[in-house]
Amino acid sequence: MTVRSANPNDVSLILSFIQKKSEFDRKIGAFSGELKVSEEKILKTIFREIPFSYVLFAELSGREVGFALYGFRYSSFVGQPSIWLDDLYVEAEMRNQGVGAELMHKLGQIAKENDCTHLAWNADARNIRGLSFYKRLGAEITEQNNNRCFLKWIP
Repeated sequence: MTVRSANPNDVSLILSFIQKKSEFDRKIGAFSGELKVSEEKILKTIFREIPFSYVLFAELSGREVGFALYGFRYSSFVGQPSIWLDDLYVEAEMRNQGVGAELMHKLGQIAKENDCTHLAWNADARNIRGLSFYKRLGAEITEQNNNRCFLKWIP
C-alpha cells in the first residue's frame, strides 16, 4: 500500500470520495444536507498556488481505496501550526486492513515535518467503529456536544 498526494488529474476522484463520504455520513445520520462541491470548485480551491486544503490517497494494487482531506491551522498563542482533518474515508471492503492507519501515519509525518502541535478533527458520536479506530491510534476526545466529538491526536 502506498499513500500519495493528489494532483490536478485527480479532481473527479476527489469528488467521488467526497460523495462516498457524504453517503456514509447520511447512513449514520451525520449529514442531511446537499453537496455543493463540484470538480470546478475542487480545482479552484485545492490546486491553486496557495491551496486551501490538501488530499492524500491510499492506493492498493493501483487502485485508490481511501482518502484524507486536510488543511493547516495556525495558533498565534503557540506560534505553531496544527492540522485540521476534514475528511477521512476508506472504502467499506478495505476497512480494518490498515488503510486508515496508513493515511493517519502519513498525516502524522506531515505534521512532524511542518512542526505541527497536533492533528484535530470532528467525528460523529454514532460512528462507533471510527471512534474506536481513532482511540487505537491514541487520539483523545477533548469535547463532545450532542452527536459531535472533537478529537485531538499528537503523532
